Amino acid sequence: MTETKKITEMTDEEIKEEVRKAYTKVAQRTTSCCGPTSSCSQDTLAEKLGYEVTDLPDSVTESFAGCGNPVALASLHEGDVVLDLGSGAGLDAFMAAREVGPKGRVIGVDMTTEMTEKAKLNAEKMGVENVEFRQGDIEALPVDDESVDVIISNCVINLAPDKSKVFTESFRVLRPGGRMLISDIVLEASLPKEVRDEVASYTGCLGGAILKEEYLQLMRDAGFVNVRIVNESPFNIATSAKIEAHKPK
Repeated sequence: MTETKKITEMTDEEIKEEVRKAYTKVAQRTTSCCGPTSSCSQDTLAEKLGYEVTDLPDSVTESFAGCGNPVALASLHEGDVVLDLGSGAGLDAFMAAREVGPKGRVIGVDMTTEMTEKAKLNAEKMGVENVEFRQGDIEALPVDDESVDVIISNCVINLAPDKSKVFTESFRVLRPGGRMLISDIVLEASLPKEVRDEVASYTGCLGGAILKEEYLQLMRDAGFVNVRIVNESPFNIATSAKIEAHKPK
């Protein structure tokens, strides 16, 4: 039996493949960021984070693996074009679609085939026509330059091996004056090496997290201004942070 490599021994592509495998299982309801579904109801998780899910099919909430509610922070307007990084089965995209209305549009991008297909089926099931889902890498977004008003993301960027590329790409696709609203896991102190080495820790939204100030600085380095933490919920040496940033007009 081949021993699994440590995360710190893997290439970026190998790490991404581990993430794909883990979130294929999430799409199949066998695991999630908060642990096996046998011990964590995804409806309950979404509701605890402030989502109104009573009118949504189970197929939208059962694969939810977020750590916040970015749509609630985004103050979306009718007609906005919204991009959801790591859209999963579509919960945040569908919430955003309600806010932007028929004149607006939501684009969800996810690297996992099973998640993308599940989201497309959910949109069809719900009859939502102002949402589209594209399979792609958030480090190389399949989205045109300056075509998006608002970017949201929910507990996903921590999974990207090269976060600077995510923020550079986000800056590229935002229109001048556009903004980014993120819920993500960041660190108050460095993780022990044994935790950072574990594949399960990485795919579980902790091992790939970086220090809070480093995260914010990467956003500034990409060109964002007014980068700030709106609020946060600390746990141990990590925190679930809600982060806002703007592209200059």
